[in-house]
Amino acid sequence: MSPKTANWIIAAGALLMLIGLLILPAALGEHPDADMRNLGACQFSLGALVMATGVYAKARLTQAMLASGEIKKEPTPSNTRVRGGCDLCGTEVPIVQCKVHQLHLCGACLAQHYDVRSCSYIPTSRVASSKGSRNLAAKARAGA
Repeated sequence: MSPKTANWIIAAGALLMLIGLLILPAALGEHPDADMRNLGACQFSLGALVMATGVYAKARLTQAMLASGEIKKEPTPSNTRVRGGCDLCGTEVPIVQCKVHQLHLCGACLAQHYDVRSCSYIPTSRVASSKGSRNLAAKARAGA
């Protein structure tokens, strides 16, 4: 079974649930019919069962694909430095600033740097950016 087949099973289950919901108003109208109500409830529950089967199949397929290596578990981080990035690793956007050491830190580096006794943290005001027209315009104004 492929993941696309599992998606079709999920869609079929959703359609069966919708049909079950559409049958229920007919059973609850002016002349209530217990058989129609039971048919609608059974149709809805059958759709839920089919949908759950599709979700289960898709989860098992994804698990098997992860185990076989068809899907990478985590993307490989690039080692390129980000301008205005973390002061320690330089590859990620900083989230906090250590006021004691004057360091802008990303989440991964914060876990290594964290010391509750001596450090004080505030949200960083630094924004990671690449060289752009704004930086070039600032240099042009400074030189003029």
